Amino acid sequence: MKIGSIEILPVYDGTGREVAREVLTRTGGDTDAWACHENLLDARGNLEFPLGGFLVRSQSRTVLIDVGIGGIESDRYTGGAFIDSLRSLGTAPEDVTDVLFTHLHFDHVGWATRKGEIVFPNATHRVHAADWEHFVDGPDAVPGAVRKLAPLRDRLEPFEGDVTLLPGLDARHSPGHTPGSSIYVASSGGERALFLGDVVHSAAQISDPDLRWIHDVDPDAAESVRRSVLESAADTSQVIAAPHLPGMRFGRVITVAETRHWTIV
Repeated sequence: MKIGSIEILPVYDGTGREVAREVLTRTGGDTDAWACHENLLDARGNLEFPLGGFLVRSQSRTVLIDVGIGGIESDRYTGGAFIDSLRSLGTAPEDVTDVLFTHLHFDHVGWATRKGEIVFPNATHRVHAADWEHFVDGPDAVPGAVRKLAPLRDRLEPFEGDVTLLPGLDARHSPGHTPGSSIYVASSGGERALFLGDVVHSAAQISDPDLRWIHDVDPDAAESVRRSVLESAADTSQVIAAPHLPGMRFGRVITVAETRHWTIV
């Protein structure tokens, strides 16, 4: 897909599966929260979702926004296709100039390193400083994140607040899911795409933004961000990209009968 002169493409890595009613709930434990979204679930009530990232190519940069879960296989998460997917799009790991993390959860940083080696050796890696502190450098750092991400230190440029990182690519600090969660905005030729990370985990949250992911560090802030983003994007030409939406397809937010929906473009 093109946003002005910028090309944006999904890079598939694998699939995740969670029991929907356990991981996405309303405050107060509304057991009927998924009654209107059964079409998004399998016969056992599981929410299946893709894992991966997005390739953003301009005339001067080759950018990855998130890098999937990595080569793992478990009862709920399976990855490993990312590099082959990237190569199928005509891009080798050595071609990547920049890696932008929306946040540092394991399913977004899986291909940052492999066996202690940086997978994208020529890329500058960027993430909001609050997430690096939370996951890697802080007193409550996550051991798995430290092992995965510490090799990036010399290739890392943390940022703070809202900032233009690259020509046509801005970062918006959007804390809630994690302290440093960020939305990336690609702009070119009067067009715009929003890379939401985990602001939404399912299309159900576009219609029902009060559905909260169990691992949000600040659920109130996460819901506030979600509502704000959806309100600003609704019924506009802005393209929405999020790695866990069905098929990693690009879409827009539309309003039908006073309810917002995600529609594929």
